[in-house]
Amino acid sequence: MKTYKIAVLKGDGIGPEIVNEAMKALDAVAEKCGFAVEYDEALLGGCAIDATGVPLPDETVAKCKAADSTLLGAVGGAKWDTLPGHLRPEKGLLGIRSALGLFANLRPARIFEPLREASPLRADIINGSLDIMVVRELTGGIYFGERGRLEENGVQAAYDTEKYSVPEIERIARIGFDLAMKRGKKLCSVDKANVLESSRLWRETVTKMAAEYPEVELSYMYVDNCAMQLVRNPSQFDVILTSNIFGDILSDEASMISGSIGMLASASLGETGSGLYEPIHGSAPDIAGQNMANPLATILSVAMMLKYSLGQPQASDMIETAVAQVLTQARTPDIYVEGMRKVTCSEMGDLVAELIRNA
Repeated sequence: MKTYKIAVLKGDGIGPEIVNEAMKALDAVAEKCGFAVEYDEALLGGCAIDATGVPLPDETVAKCKAADSTLLGAVGGAKWDTLPGHLRPEKGLLGIRSALGLFANLRPARIFEPLREASPLRADIINGSLDIMVVRELTGGIYFGERGRLEENGVQAAYDTEKYSVPEIERIARIGFDLAMKRGKKLCSVDKANVLESSRLWRETVTKMAAEYPEVELSYMYVDNCAMQLVRNPSQFDVILTSNIFGDILSDEASMISGSIGMLASASLGETGSGLYEPIHGSAPDIAGQNMANPLATILSVAMMLKYSLGQPQASDMIETAVAQVLTQARTPDIYVEGMRKVTCSEMGDLVAELIRNA
């Protein structure tokens, strides 16, 4: 029997609660599909600061590197907001991404049929199923470029540099093309090539790589137009490939199409494919410990892990099917509507696991 070793970083706030429910789903699908899972817990974020004085202990990095994949809950909270920047919980998150060499962020924007009415977009705009994958470059561009402040003619100024190399663009583009091949074979590369030199290099590089993927329909769009099209006609998109700063903005916009932040999973991948999987929402300290958080985003992050890192697509599909089914029966408070059964965080996890076992 194949055994996968998963590093578990429960983190802060609701992190432990939602990760516990995701582990229930993973255990259930492992039992159903005939593989085993071994968990290795480690500290990240505020809990790590409290225990060790730093947001990312060396032991955590070692455990994540030794694992087949990493599951993360959430980090941060008001308790640590007054700490200096290098000791903030979020520094631990950036640190583990860097330590694992994770350069590609995958964020799906999908509407589950039972939640269609929760979308802020009109039904006639969402004409049919909607399933977009935003592929964002994660470790380059303006967020990591040279920056500083200076004085020009007695006036203070500041600058941030947007910079990309061909190898950086090639490796993220390959992720995008490969995903498109597994999905609808459509890739839209988003840039600002009418203004930015870095975007011109981005477009040139993606164009050259397209020759390796003749089955993929490649299109281009300026980022401002893409932002408009996501709310005007989102179903035109399959895979969106873009840079760090554009992806940061567009993935948040696209994610809101689903109607609930509690449903949104994500994956961060590197060269090895081991990956870091987490919900996109925060630690929600205001509801921590009350057993009312929505664990479905974390459960769907496990589905992504099974698909992209563990090579278990059937198990991934089983989790996604169970989530779609449970939404017709029960809801946590954040997505509750009249006529549904209102459940706690742990009850939602139990229901998903039960549906998987009975599939």
